[in-house]
Amino acid sequence: VEETIAKSLQFDFETIRVATDNFSDANKLGQGGFGAVYKGMLSNGETIAVKRLSKNSKQGEIEFKNEVLLLARLQHRNLVRLLGFCLERKERILVYEFVPNASLDHFIFDPINREHMTWEKRYKIIEGIARGLLYLHEDSRLRIIHRDLKASNILLDSEMNPKISDFGMARLFEMDQTHSDTNRVVGTFGYMAPEYVMHGRFSVKSDIFSFGVLVLEIVSGQKRSSFGTEEETEDLLTYVNPK
Repeated sequence: VEETIAKSLQFDFETIRVATDNFSDANKLGQGGFGAVYKGMLSNGETIAVKRLSKNSKQGEIEFKNEVLLLARLQHRNLVRLLGFCLERKERILVYEFVPNASLDHFIFDPINREHMTWEKRYKIIEGIARGLLYLHEDSRLRIIHRDLKASNILLDSEMNPKISDFGMARLFEMDQTHSDTNRVVGTFGYMAPEYVMHGRFSVKSDIFSFGVLVLEIVSGQKRSSFGTEEETEDLLTYVNPK
């Protein structure tokens, strides 16, 4: 059964190469810490998002495939759906559903787009992110700690429903996923909990800290690191909780 599921999720490299027009810059959607993301179109007309992972994962092919199979089983309306993978020519590629709207940061930080972000929409987005995070932490088959929850990792669909992306990346790059200490801190400064930044300790609480910063950004429309006036700029958390 597992082998059948694996085959149904496996894309051949040529299919992905053609879909992305040979990973052309015109189709490049962005570049993250784990690799570049491209827009693609399959022969049946389905639009996909292709993440071409960087080559610094220490996992073997079997372990990588097993992790992808586990992640593909995670199904929630507030998670970006993983459609499959490719393991050919030393490439590690993940294929996701394509989410038509831009990421959350393009809406809450842009002066023009922000005008359309009613309080009802903002609340709906906050609630959706919370539901997706609860699923990752408590309700899924795996307990997944995101470790890099931020506005640019929240994608919005055509109805402005939020979908968390890049969950499970820490697993694919062989980072311990329990409450633990780590020498490799992965995340974005300003969103990371103090105990994670200073001591490398992380747990589900680390994600909750990041979620709190994200909520402040959604409510205020200000970036975590650029709050205040031109004369006196301070961190968003310092502004909210001055000593």
